[in-house]
Amino acid sequence: MTAQGLPEAYASFIVDNMNTQDFALRPIAQDDKDAWRALWAGYLDYYETTVSAEVYNTSFNRLIDPEVTDYNGFIAWAGLKPTGLVHFIYHRHGWHVAPVCYLQDLYTDPDTRGRGVGRALIEAVYTQADKDGAAAVYWLTQTCNATARRLYDQVAEVTPFIKYVRPAA
Repeated sequence: MTAQGLPEAYASFIVDNMNTQDFALRPIAQDDKDAWRALWAGYLDYYETTVSAEVYNTSFNRLIDPEVTDYNGFIAWAGLKPTGLVHFIYHRHGWHVAPVCYLQDLYTDPDTRGRGVGRALIEAVYTQADKDGAAAVYWLTQTCNATARRLYDQVAEVTPFIKYVRPAA
């Protein structure tokens, strides 16, 4: 077990010095399942979407499986209250030799927004991606997500790319 009480397999995912006065960040662990699900449900609600129970279970099991190294997540806690989560994925990229990191989901509980949780979660991904040798970290957001974009404009550079998705069959 690590000093954070996690299995040694998670040692490479531990973010150093990510405790603050108000909250603490750590890799998502088995005991976080209910808290993680509630936070992720809040995220999905914001985007007016849902996923099946199979997707919830599969996603969570991947996040806590030490054999899965491309899909990761951190959870933020303020005492006993879960306050935020982030999921990030490493993948190959045609423009880099090293993998890149896609910050897929970022969510902060509405009651705790504006306290630095979102920024700390992004910085935790940056720190972990640097430790793991990722060539870049990137993410997408909706153009209308003005609140989040105020933060993103402080911690990243906006690009001119537009996302296209294949229509559902």
